[in-house]
Amino acid sequence: MVFNQSFGFSRQVLLIAGTAAALMLGACSHFHSAAPEASAPATSTAAAAPSAPADAQTVTDNLPPLPEAAAPPADTGPATGTVIADAGPNLSSTAPKSYVVQRGDTLWGIAGMFLKDPWLWPEFWYLNPDIKNPHRIYPGDTLRLAQGSDGKTQIQLTPGAASNAAAMGGPATRLEPLLRSSPMSGPIATIPYATIAAFLSRPGLLSREEVKRAAYVFSLRDDHRMAALGNQLYVKNLQGGLGERYAVMHVGQQLKDPDSGHVLGYMAVYCGSGDITRTGNPATVLLTNSEQETITGDVLVPDITPPRADFQPHAPSRPIKGQILAVVNGVLRVGQYQIVAINRGTHDGLEPGHVLRVFDSGATENDDECARIDGFGTCVHYFSQKLPSESSGTLLVFKTYDRLSYALLINETSPIHTLDLVTNP
Repeated sequence: MVFNQSFGFSRQVLLIAGTAAALMLGACSHFHSAAPEASAPATSTAAAAPSAPADAQTVTDNLPPLPEAAAPPADTGPATGTVIADAGPNLSSTAPKSYVVQRGDTLWGIAGMFLKDPWLWPEFWYLNPDIKNPHRIYPGDTLRLAQGSDGKTQIQLTPGAASNAAAMGGPATRLEPLLRSSPMSGPIATIPYATIAAFLSRPGLLSREEVKRAAYVFSLRDDHRMAALGNQLYVKNLQGGLGERYAVMHVGQQLKDPDSGHVLGYMAVYCGSGDITRTGNPATVLLTNSEQETITGDVLVPDITPPRADFQPHAPSRPIKGQILAVVNGVLRVGQYQIVAINRGTHDGLEPGHVLRVFDSGATENDDECARIDGFGTCVHYFSQKLPSESSGTLLVFKTYDRLSYALLINETSPIHTLDLVTNP
């Protein structure tokens, strides 16, 4: 009994001593690895650049502390990613010290965390030799702020598991107890893709001639006044074959250019999609997807899988001065990630990816008081004064026609309305 107790006590002493030794060795290893590039050559593609001293690899003091929820994992690997050069003048004063990319993030949203003008990110990330495509940033990648040798604050990217898997030539798999595998997350999108998906493959603008030639909903089965998911439509002038898929579009608001007075066309609003279950005239279409109610008179167009578009935000090369004509959902006030139609298109030099700034049209105030003496205005003649136009938001153009374009409102700083001005950023 005494022997067993002595042996147990000795074993505990040995365990404690071994643990202490391991901690000391780990601390030594840590201090060696923290030395400024003394023990190993740099593995970054930016190794040719002058290295910053150890005390320069710090975060600027005026930045807020990183919330625990956004902190990078404990073992993110060596920072062998690239550095966004010359980001200092455009860095936001409220940028986080570190951020781990999450599922559901967008490049625009992340750039907005770090930069004063988020749409400028391709200019900085294009300079990085490791990031040949600035859109290939994956969930799990870590972005950190640090000071370079020139004293400027820079953004450092450390690839995560998904980036490394993509760099090796294919999607990674995740093995589970049942030996099922699934692909890891792909690169994050530029903007919320689902918001504009319907516009990329279907017309957003129809001319009067196109409407007159299109197949249209002639009647609804069972005397329905409106159709939704699972309802059947009777369609005239439909030339498709059995099983083919069509999109149902509602012919909406007339779009008229306020400058010329010309009718540019009619807004086409996506209602849903359906498959042809019976050919003929009328043909029968079964609705398999419904975004809003379908009514008689709605038109049908072939429904194809929309291409996945990555937009490179950039400023137009030509001066642009236009107006917001309409909002897709018909509201008068525009909010973030809503789609607007503007009265400028390819004829004016616009293309997908162009960034535009929104300015309010400038309110008019009555100046009927002027300066006051003893509570009375000093004006002899009263007049109205138009206030200056102020910047109120940013648009990203994603689909263009000859004299009209659709754009996504990326951010707003004040209320935006139809007939507000759009111009170069």
